Amino acid sequence: MTTQTDFQPGSAPASEILLEATDIKKSFGGVHALKGASITMRRGEITALVGDNGAGKSTLVRCLSGIHRPDSGTIRLDGDVVHFSTPNEARKHGMETVQQNLALVEELAVWQNFFLGRELVHGPFRTLDRKNMKRKAADMLADLAVNAPPVASKVRRLSGGQRQAVAIARAAGWGSKIVIMDEPTAALGVQETAKVEQTIETLRDSGVSVLLISHNFDQVMRLANHVWVMRAGLAVAERRTAESSGDELVALITGAKAH
Repeated sequence: MTTQTDFQPGSAPASEILLEATDIKKSFGGVHALKGASITMRRGEITALVGDNGAGKSTLVRCLSGIHRPDSGTIRLDGDVVHFSTPNEARKHGMETVQQNLALVEELAVWQNFFLGRELVHGPFRTLDRKNMKRKAADMLADLAVNAPPVASKVRRLSGGQRQAVAIARAAGWGSKIVIMDEPTAALGVQETAKVEQTIETLRDSGVSVLLISHNFDQVMRLANHVWVMRAGLAVAERRTAESSGDELVALITGAKAH
């Protein structure tokens, strides 16, 4: 029988590969969270990452996005080896992450959240260019969000779906090559989930690659072009979603089916 460690990722033309993580290992004391995980992402696609709690998904995402530094392994972006010590370094290379908590400031307006840490200034006294920031934030939202709130709205007044749309549009609006999304619809109702999924598809259609972490297999099958299955700190299988099913993903996650 083929074991987890025998699995080798399938090949895709080099020109299609945007991100390649190879043999990523990460330990926390005696806990080996990643034991040599390898995944790839193709350009202009939604790639899903699935697996049980503790499989290593979050740790891998944190290594990709600069929150954790891998103990070993290689990350290539556009064919170049990259080393991210902080999320800001990842952002400079075009990789944004939409965390589960969204990282939005409740008491600030939508436009202020868009430009937090990236404020535009003008004039000899370098005063805040509020008009330009509001206009740019509105443009970013209009390009992507299907349920865009007014940019002057305080975040605390927004629905869950609107908050997700703001977080996604903010990530996409900064010229990202890759947007990583961790359970983007976990706390949303049916209608808001549908709107956020439409926003994600719009993001992909605009040419941005998406890495989607989700426990919702129906959602994965609807949205993703490609899926990676993680188990016990390894990426143990990959599938094109057009050639797989939710039942097969469950079997791969539990180990009932080899890769």
